[in-house]
Amino acid sequence: MTGPVTLADLDDDARALRFGSLQERMRSVWDSMGRDLADESVVVVPSVPVTRAVPGSGSLGQAYEERFLFLLLLLRQPRLRLIYVTSSPIDQRIVEYYLALLPGVIPSHALARLSLVSVGDASPRPLSRKLLERPRLLARIASLIPNRAHSHLIPYNTTELERDLALSLGIPMYGPDPRLAPLGTKTGCRRLFAEVGVPHPLGAEDLHGLDEVADAIEVLLATRPTMRQVIVKLNEGVAGAGNAVVQLDGVVGLPASERPAAIAERVREMRLEADDVPFDAYVAKLESDGGIVEERILGEELLSPSVQLRTLPDGRVELLSTHDQLLGGASGQSFLGCTFPADPAYSRLIGDPAMAIGERLAAEGVLGRFAVDFVVVRNAAGDWSAYAIELNLRRGGTTHPFLTLQFLTDGRYDERTGRFLTPEGAEKHLVATDHLEAHELRALSVGDLFDVVARHGLHFDQSRQAGIVFHMISSITEHGRVGMTAVGDTPEQAMELYERAGRVLVDEARAAGRPNPLPE
Repeated sequence: MTGPVTLADLDDDARALRFGSLQERMRSVWDSMGRDLADESVVVVPSVPVTRAVPGSGSLGQAYEERFLFLLLLLRQPRLRLIYVTSSPIDQRIVEYYLALLPGVIPSHALARLSLVSVGDASPRPLSRKLLERPRLLARIASLIPNRAHSHLIPYNTTELERDLALSLGIPMYGPDPRLAPLGTKTGCRRLFAEVGVPHPLGAEDLHGLDEVADAIEVLLATRPTMRQVIVKLNEGVAGAGNAVVQLDGVVGLPASERPAAIAERVREMRLEADDVPFDAYVAKLESDGGIVEERILGEELLSPSVQLRTLPDGRVELLSTHDQLLGGASGQSFLGCTFPADPAYSRLIGDPAMAIGERLAAEGVLGRFAVDFVVVRNAAGDWSAYAIELNLRRGGTTHPFLTLQFLTDGRYDERTGRFLTPEGAEKHLVATDHLEAHELRALSVGDLFDVVARHGLHFDQSRQAGIVFHMISSITEHGRVGMTAVGDTPEQAMELYERAGRVLVDEARAAGRPNPLPE
């Protein structure tokens, strides 16, 4: 092809080939980072896929896009330029809130190196798609990049949309090639766990439809008659929303001739974790995209920790952190938040298999951050067993709390001891959530929230390196929801801050919602 080439001129194979060549530049970009170059920049496009998390709500989608505003803390590098893209404009007070967190940086100096770009489209569609529909806006973003050789794209997740954005801007993307996405599906990760020899629940994958699920359960029961519950998971389910529980008590005791019908009936009665998803819609998704079924690990003491890792452009794998997940929902499978670090009693137990998975992903060419979720159960003797259950080839709910803490303190996680230490040797812990929710919170505006933070001393204090950092702030008035990360010196202190902040906000919201006396 002669002459200028546009994205529309390339089919998917040609785009994938061109993207592979572009990604080869990521190593040189990575090597230039931290060298205080005058022309270094990053472009942040926190495009969130349209899932149950943001059903028909552009404003909640905007809040998820703002969840990545902790990346403004990168502006502590004195010459870095940061381009942050959202669907709608960000309230200036929220921007000022994050810039005020920057240690040792003049906020006005950081603001001069920050370019905020909004599409002006609040529809509940992925931000990346909105950008690709607007070539002139993409050209404007590209004009803000001082040197493409020293710039890269930071997305939330990496689909063909983000690949096309990287191609349009001419900068590599810090994330895996979307062609590797099957590794992160529920089917793909089970197969990966088996290939690297990591313990995982008994199950079956690549299932399409209720009949195949029922047939698989019958085979699993023949292998393990003691199973009481299994979990059905959609291949593309996020944060537990694609899960459903099937109860199996009493099925094994039935005559063999009656068992298939009984299993099929239990499958039709399965309980969806997402109670606002119609059963027929769930089944249609299972039929079209596939899913898995696996034994639900049960025990008197059972927890769900995760390990966060990254693969670097040179192929090295780093274990970044371990978290204990805070779960809720209909059957305790929905991700609500996390505590960090995970309990040292089992952090090494999950760290070693996670590294084995990471090494395999690096060999496959995966780049960037990802997380492996586990369940751990303790037996009567006090020993823990760990089972890998999911692989998330994207940034998730544990990413922003950990990076917020890391950027604010310059600390590091020591995988040998399971502790997070600042350069001065101080130990730090956090409790975080995206789901501080109460109907009463809708009485608070963004300004009210900051007033409450100031009056009650909830702000993160750099001198003590403790306090609260809020996120998803723009969703408080419409949705009665806000996220926060509570940082303390001990697990108990972090939890006390977390619980106190929740109580204070709800109390203040109730006060704000009381009717005013009518004027005389």
